[in-house]
Amino acid sequence: MEFIKVGEKTYYIKNATNIGVYRVDDENVYIIDSGNDKDAGKKIIKTLDEQGFKIKGIINTHSNADHIGGNKVIQDRTNCEIYSLNIEKCFTAYPELEPSFLYGGYPFEKLRNKFLLAKTSKVKNIENNLPEGLEYFSLKGHFFDMIGIKTSDDVYFLADSLFSMETINKYHLFFIYDVDNFLNTLEYLKTLKGKLFIPSHCEATENILELIEINKNKVLEISEKILNYCENFVTFEDILKYIFDEYNLIMNENQYVLVGSTIKSYLSYLYDNNIIIYEFRDNKMFWKKKI
Repeated sequence: MEFIKVGEKTYYIKNATNIGVYRVDDENVYIIDSGNDKDAGKKIIKTLDEQGFKIKGIINTHSNADHIGGNKVIQDRTNCEIYSLNIEKCFTAYPELEPSFLYGGYPFEKLRNKFLLAKTSKVKNIENNLPEGLEYFSLKGHFFDMIGIKTSDDVYFLADSLFSMETINKYHLFFIYDVDNFLNTLEYLKTLKGKLFIPSHCEATENILELIEINKNKVLEISEKILNYCENFVTFEDILKYIFDEYNLIMNENQYVLVGSTIKSYLSYLYDNNIIIYEFRDNKMFWKKKI
C-alpha cells in the first residue's frame, strides 16, 4: 500500500480500492472506506501506524464488500466509529443483504464469499457526524445511497461513480443498480471544481471529464446492444448469455449475480423510458423492443 499526501490534511492509500485519509489533528485520522477484507484492514492500520496516525473513524461511501471488508478488524482493533448513509448503513450493519439482494433470494454457499459478503460492523448514520473539514454529497446510481467525500483541501473522493478505462476495456460491464441515476451522477460530476479527484478504482486525476465520457459512452453502448437484441421477444437469460458472449466474458457465480443484476437494471431503465416492453408467455417473461 502506497501512502500519498495530496493536501494539507488529505492523503490516500493507493490500493485495489483507494482508501481516503483525512487528518483531524496531529495524530487522529478518518479514513474513507476500508478495503475488501480483513487483510486489507490490517494493512491500512499498519500503514497509518507507520505514519504515526490513529484511526478515529471510518466513512463508508457505500456498502459493497470491497469498500467495507476491513471495517470489522479495524473497528475491533481501534474501537473507531463507522459512519454510512441510509440504505448503505443497513447493508453495512447486515452485510448478508448484499449477496441476498444480488441473487434475489437466500444466497447459496458459493455466493457467501468475501467478495460479496463482508463481516458485520457497528455503524452509525453519517448525518451530523462528519468532522469539520469533510462534507459528503450524493452519488446515486452504482449503489443505493452511495456518497462521495470532499475534503477541506478541495480533494474529492468519488467512490464507484467512475470506472477506469482499463476496467471498461477489459470487462465492459461494471455494476450499476440504477442506470438513470448513474447517468445523472455523471452529469453532476461535470460540475465539480476541485484540486484532485480520486475514484475508488482509478488513478487520481486533476481532470475527470474524459473519464466521465468514457463511462457514459459504455453505458449507452450496452443499452443499445440490449435494445438491438430485443428485436424479437427474448428472456432475461437469453439477454445475459448474449452480453457475456458479445464481450467474451466468462460466467461464474459472482459474475452471474453481478452482471445479471446489472442487466436487469438496464432492462428497468429501458422499460421506464418507454423503449422496451415485456410480456408473459407460457409462464416465461419476455422482453422486446417497443415498435
